[in-house]
Amino acid sequence: MATASQGDAQSQLDSFLDKYNSEVATFARRALTKMRKLVPGAIEMVYDNYNSLVIGFGPTERPSEAIFSIVLPPGRVTLCFLQGAGLPDPAKRLQGSGNVVRNIRLYNIGEPDAHVLDAPEVRDLINVALQRAKVPLLDKSRRKLIIRSISKVQRARRSSPGKK
Repeated sequence: MATASQGDAQSQLDSFLDKYNSEVATFARRALTKMRKLVPGAIEMVYDNYNSLVIGFGPTERPSEAIFSIVLPPGRVTLCFLQGAGLPDPAKRLQGSGNVVRNIRLYNIGEPDAHVLDAPEVRDLINVALQRAKVPLLDKSRRKLIIRSISKVQRARRSSPGKK
């Protein structure tokens, strides 16, 4: 894919988010703003896939080195800890049982915003994940947004408020 300017990449990301219900899109934008403050300088890699929109955060442009991702299946927003299987989780916030990834549901359509990213135990998990990352985030000034892929065929992004 051709390299786009940061403004073009942000416009594309905004158009991807606009495919969702306004409630989901608004929440996702707030979550992205918070993550950008929590991981300044991260390279953001965007994948508008068949099932979900995925925004990965990592120290380089290599997807295998990403530390977090915000994933938007229809009607939800989830924070994935891409190297999260071994993270200490005394508050039992992490979900999943895979060999590598753990996640925290940030939002479900129709449920109130619980300010999950503001919770001290979630911030602690984020900080530990950053400390344990295979490749650390070093340069806090080089934030970059990259559109990595756009699927030509996509599942509907909007879901009705009654569906979860």
